[in-house]
Amino acid sequence: MKGMCDVLLLVIVMLGVLVGVAFLTLFERKVLGYVQCRSGPNSVGVCGVFQPFSDAMSLLSKEQVSVVGSNYFLYFLVPGGGLVLSLVMWFLFPLVEGFLDLRFGLLFFLCCSSLGVYFIMVGGWSSNSSYGVLGAYRAVAQTISYEVSMALILLLVVAFGAGFDFELYRFSLWFGVGWGLVFVAWLVTCLAELNRTPFDFAEGESELVSGFNVEYAGGLFALIFISEYANIFLLGLVTSLVFFGGGEVVLSMLLVVVCFLVMRGTVARYRYDKLMMLVWSSILFSVLMLLVLIFGVLSWWWCL
Repeated sequence: MKGMCDVLLLVIVMLGVLVGVAFLTLFERKVLGYVQCRSGPNSVGVCGVFQPFSDAMSLLSKEQVSVVGSNYFLYFLVPGGGLVLSLVMWFLFPLVEGFLDLRFGLLFFLCCSSLGVYFIMVGGWSSNSSYGVLGAYRAVAQTISYEVSMALILLLVVAFGAGFDFELYRFSLWFGVGWGLVFVAWLVTCLAELNRTPFDFAEGESELVSGFNVEYAGGLFALIFISEYANIFLLGLVTSLVFFGGGEVVLSMLLVVVCFLVMRGTVARYRYDKLMMLVWSSILFSVLMLLVLIFGVLSWWWCL
């Protein structure tokens, strides 16, 4: 009986994420509309509420074509694999008491999130497009660089006794209040991991014509699109649990997601070389120095 309940909860979580992604796209277009002093989608349904479903039907009904010279199997495997990986990571969080509670969920999250770069790399390479390959190269360098800073920032939180179990973060302190600079570094790292503006170099339309997914269209493009926005919700939830743990997890998650969306309409795209220098010369150096300081103080305290 318990096994059936767990399976039902898994299905509910996946459906909730997919429906949330649909309305997140609508909300993003509305936010960008207000930022740019124009009206967002407002024709399909009341206030455009059915616009995401109309877009989904339009994409899924289009004929899917394969690129000449592409690696056929990997080309079609990447979108579905990326979406499955995005949904699997949602099972790690304590959405329901006792539901798939992993003692080392934070480590499992880092391992799963690091796999996402392989789908971007293989997607760009298998499409047999110069723009796709260049976007994949950029994404690999960018994601690997910022994964290091993400792991070290999470290690800072673990060093203060938060542990590796996400269940414990529901009752944690408001780390974001006291760790202002660390929180800013975390937000920058999340934007780079998500390939969001101002760090959307893997999909830079102005120079890469949509980047690694330039040859994807129709249903395959929809799957890539859904996995990208599912990851926005995912990192919003991680930020909420790690830095703003407590009873209002959903509210703080939505605030972080809104921050990600507003960045797209208010901040200009960064330069790629400056993006790489930002993590290696500033963020990584600062976090390492803070870690050395913390462990030095803890070692001195233990020796007393």
